[in-house]
Amino acid sequence: MEMRAVVSNQVEILTLKEAGIDIDIPEPHDTLEDNASEKSRTIFSLTGTNCFSEDTGLEVASLNGEPGVHSARYAGPARSFDDNIGKLLLGLSDKQDRSARFRTVISLIIDGRETWFEGICEGTITNERRGSQGFGYDPVFVPLGADKTFAEMDLAEKATYSHRSKATLKLVTFLNNLATKTQNF
Repeated sequence: MEMRAVVSNQVEILTLKEAGIDIDIPEPHDTLEDNASEKSRTIFSLTGTNCFSEDTGLEVASLNGEPGVHSARYAGPARSFDDNIGKLLLGLSDKQDRSARFRTVISLIIDGRETWFEGICEGTITNERRGSQGFGYDPVFVPLGADKTFAEMDLAEKATYSHRSKATLKLVTFLNNLATKTQNF
């Protein structure tokens, strides 16, 4: 898990499955913020436990921000990474501007109070798939300052650029600051 690689042993992260939650939480909203919030509020209402969730989208400039909040289902409800990439590359086939960005929004709920964290990774979309690591759009996304796609990087290298890493580091900093304040009282 990408987030676990970022936090190492600073924070314990449980997946829904590890927490005994076996539901598919809908993402019905038009923004990453609202979808992240929907998921964390659902988890909090089910467990009563402090939690966080995230939503991520790929925003392509020449496609007016698409696929954006619909990134996982861009080519249809089947959530096929291959189909999503195919649709993306087809949509960019006649475009000069291939700039894009990944954006992650994390919704954290502690004692019923919600806080958000955002991470952005600017980059470009390649003309073809490259690499076999990662998931989603990783085979066609090259982060700014790199010469490889995310799918050509190992987790440690990807973490130096990743939108999820940036948002997760903000979350960890917040939690560490909160723990320090609590200990000082």
